[in-house]
Amino acid sequence: MQSRRETLKQSAVVAGLLAGTGLFPGYALAFNAPAFDAKSLADAFRGLGITAPQASKDVSITAPDIAENGAVVPFAAATTLGGVKQILFLVEKNPTVLIAAFNLTDNVEANVSTRAKMAQTSDVYAVAVLTNGRALFAKKEVKVTLGGCGG
Repeated sequence: MQSRRETLKQSAVVAGLLAGTGLFPGYALAFNAPAFDAKSLADAFRGLGITAPQASKDVSITAPDIAENGAVVPFAAATTLGGVKQILFLVEKNPTVLIAAFNLTDNVEANVSTRAKMAQTSDVYAVAVLTNGRALFAKKEVKVTLGGCGG
């Protein structure tokens, strides 16, 4: 029986071979550097091509009111809207604002979760980007008592 480490190592080798031969889907290798390198909400939205995000009750965000350890803060976002192509998590006062981007299809339920580092108390945004170009968001303030990342 293979150990988990050996299985992961073999999977990485296969993925590398597929990418090298061009058989790996191109969108899997896509990375939006301007959005992920953004230092402000406006820059992140500009990098993502979002012009006027709107607050909406159709998007929900779940996060703790108080994060006692800023190194590992859980976030979740969900929406029942159809045509969601992307769900984003942004932390306004983090050194890099955009912390996660999930690309979705109509075959996937728009319900995602992740964990991230937070440097300080901040508003956290969950943004649902629809196929028609609209961007809807929900936000919540998360208080951090012990910082998780510098800067």
